[in-house]
Amino acid sequence: MTRADLSKSPRDVAAMFDGVARGYDRTNAVLSVGNAALWRIATVRAVDPQKGERVLDIAAGTGTSSAALAKSGAEVIALDFSPGMVEEGRKRHPDLMFVQGDAEKLPFADGEFDAVTISFGLRNVQHPQVALAEMHRVLKPGGRVVICEFSRPPLGVLRAGYHAYLRHVMPLIAGAASSNPDAYTYLFESIREWPAQPELAQWLREAGFERVGYRNLTFGVVALHRGRTPDSTAH
Repeated sequence: MTRADLSKSPRDVAAMFDGVARGYDRTNAVLSVGNAALWRIATVRAVDPQKGERVLDIAAGTGTSSAALAKSGAEVIALDFSPGMVEEGRKRHPDLMFVQGDAEKLPFADGEFDAVTISFGLRNVQHPQVALAEMHRVLKPGGRVVICEFSRPPLGVLRAGYHAYLRHVMPLIAGAASSNPDAYTYLFESIREWPAQPELAQWLREAGFERVGYRNLTFGVVALHRGRTPDSTAH
C-alpha cells in the first residue's frame, strides 16, 4: 500500500512493518525523544518476570523488549505478525525464540504462560478485543497481562500539544529518519484514533481479567494497563 489507513488489514499491516524492520528501533528512539527506553524499563518492571517463568511478548518486533524481559532468567517467546520483523529479530537476538503469529489466533495451548505482554502493538491489531481474549486464554490461572500503549493525556493543554506534535512534527522526523514515512503516517493516525485509558481498561474486564488498573507514563502520552486471570485456588 502507498499510504497506510486505519482499516488494519492484517496483510497490509504486516507488509508495512516488513518495510521498516531494519531501522524500526532507531526511528522509534528518535520519534519518542528518548522515552522509548524508559517506557520499556517501566514495562519490564510491571511484568516482573521471574526465573523459570514463561513469558509471551506479542508484537515483539525485532526483540528489543523480549531481550530486556529475558535478562530475568525467564523463558521469553517473541511473537510478531511481520515476517520481516521476525527475520530481523532472529539476526539480532539468536538466543531468543521468535515465532511468526497472529495476536488474534495465538499458536499456543491454553494456560501456557505466566505472563503476556504487548507494547505498542495492540492498536495495530484488527480486532483488539479478540486479541485480549486470546491473551486471557494462553495465560495460567493467576497469570498477568501488561499492555504498554500510546494513550490520551488527561490534561487538555497537554493533549492539544501532543496532537500538534503528532500532526506536524513527527511526520517531518519520520521523513528524515525512516525508510517508509507512510508507515509512520499510519502509526500517527492509529495513535490519534485509539481509545482513552478507561475504555481499554473496560475491554480488559470484558475479556475476563481481574484486578485491572492502569498508570500513565509521560503525562499520559503512554499508559501501562495491567490485569490478572482469575486464580483457580481463590475461594
